Amino acid sequence: MPGFELFGDEERREVNDVLETGILMRYGFDSSRKGIWKAKAFEEAICKTFGCAFAQLTSSGTSALTTVLAALGIGAGDEVIMPSFTFVASFEAVLSTGAIPVLADVDNTLTLNPESVRKAISSRTKCVMPVHMCGSMADMDALMEICKERKLLLLEDACQSIGAKYKGKWLGSIGHAGAFSFDFVKTITCAEGGAVTTNLEDIYTKCDGYTDHGHTHIGSDRGAELHPFIGYNFRISELHAAIGLAQIRKLDRFLAIQKKNHNQLKNILSQIPEISFRTIPDPAGDSCTFLSWFLPTEELARAAAAEMKEQGILAGNFYWYDNNWHYLRKWDHLKNTQTLNNLNEPQKKALLKLNETSFYASDAIISRCISTQIGLLWTEEQAKEKGEKIVRAVKKALHASAVKS
Repeated sequence: MPGFELFGDEERREVNDVLETGILMRYGFDSSRKGIWKAKAFEEAICKTFGCAFAQLTSSGTSALTTVLAALGIGAGDEVIMPSFTFVASFEAVLSTGAIPVLADVDNTLTLNPESVRKAISSRTKCVMPVHMCGSMADMDALMEICKERKLLLLEDACQSIGAKYKGKWLGSIGHAGAFSFDFVKTITCAEGGAVTTNLEDIYTKCDGYTDHGHTHIGSDRGAELHPFIGYNFRISELHAAIGLAQIRKLDRFLAIQKKNHNQLKNILSQIPEISFRTIPDPAGDSCTFLSWFLPTEELARAAAAEMKEQGILAGNFYWYDNNWHYLRKWDHLKNTQTLNNLNEPQKKALLKLNETSFYASDAIISRCISTQIGLLWTEEQAKEKGEKIVRAVKKALHASAVKS
């Protein structure tokens, strides 16, 4: 990852198709398009590739999440259970609907701990939103069982795990709905873009209208279309969709390269007994965008990260515990309700309570974790060199700790 590493003639051809028509908007201007509908073609490719009945493109992964939450009927007063380790877009989308993000602990999968989800359920819980982080998947069997027992919606945030599978099913196609991100650093990129995936036609129909000011998209006169509900402008452009259409055709190639490089790097790091690796609920389904590994203590993980930084090899290696974007420890703007617009009172109360809530189980996982991004352009020699540099840095950190103690 990411897909932009292998931009080429395929993307240029698709974009040039759009430029030659001059129609950059995905809706309308039918007579001038010359039969070019890149967004429609990309949506069809998403359905065919990921085994879902319906796909609705959006302007971003964040807008995809916002759209599908609204289509699922989630709003003010509702609670959505999500992991403490994710990207900020996950809770931003929940807040934008008026709902309350309820954070639960993660486990060694780096995704929602099912037992933590059970403890987080209240009378206001409406949805469980696992986030398939860093290329791999949550324990979907356990989460589906919980949702079935408690009659809860299951929404998959698959923005970081495009191309991953769980027991033969593509992530994003398992729950009531899913969301993808196609931003610049995702496995498939449009530069900016996202998608809602679902097998439920009524959810798709609502998403289709919601992303375009509530338009029904019925008939051939856009100006005469009805608006049965209020929507927003979360449309993708034809240019962005054109890039995505070229990229999705390369997905198998991307995944094969990632798995090869991932396995080579893992074999190298495995020579250090103190290193362990994340639990993958379905190892065969891992998209291998990251290799996530643990050291025995926070002190050792910090020391290893510091040594990699000192040696100039921290780029592409992420120590999430100190990361501003992905772990609740650094989300002060969330915990202190620092918003430009006023939140509703239940939202404010729930967010301020996060300052008093212990996430020691998540801390114990994330404080020991480093994730290494897998490159698509690595040669075998480069992958070997990268692994050996990480090994030297870790061994140096372990030796320094041993001497100190």
